[in-house]
Amino acid sequence: MAWFLGLGITGTVLLALSLIFDGVLDGLLDGALDGWLSLPVIAGFTAMTGFTAAITLGTGTTGPTGATLTGALAGTGTAWLTYRLSRALMRDQTSVTPTTDHLLGAPGKVVTAIPADGYGEVLLRLAGQPLKCAARSAAPVPLGTEVWVEAAPTRTSVIVRPVDH
Repeated sequence: MAWFLGLGITGTVLLALSLIFDGVLDGLLDGALDGWLSLPVIAGFTAMTGFTAAITLGTGTTGPTGATLTGALAGTGTAWLTYRLSRALMRDQTSVTPTTDHLLGAPGKVVTAIPADGYGEVLLRLAGQPLKCAARSAAPVPLGTEVWVEAAPTRTSVIVRPVDH
């Protein structure tokens, strides 16, 4: 039983290492077996094999051979599940990171009046999030006016024009 517990603990340590050294074994194997030999899959197989075999042996329902087979079966199931979940997570795509080009044409509201020769502030919505930017305009724009972004010279400043209703 000590050998099976050691195997389970080794798998748990491998899993911790896979979290710390993310993708090290994957890079060493260079895509061998399409992810089946990734460190999380190996760790899941090893831990589940060891712990399941130790539990099976501890219940006294079978001997070492039966415990090994039961553990290997549980370990294979865990490896398959780990492989499938990691593939699903790897396919998960995020949205494109917003850039200043996404600001063009965005509606906003003046929160600090924009003088004719200086900067004010506008509150815009970018990707559903509020974004406060320094703003210039060709003409003075009073507080609370709805505006459209005409240009974005920098990531934190915009050129706006009032919305005509």
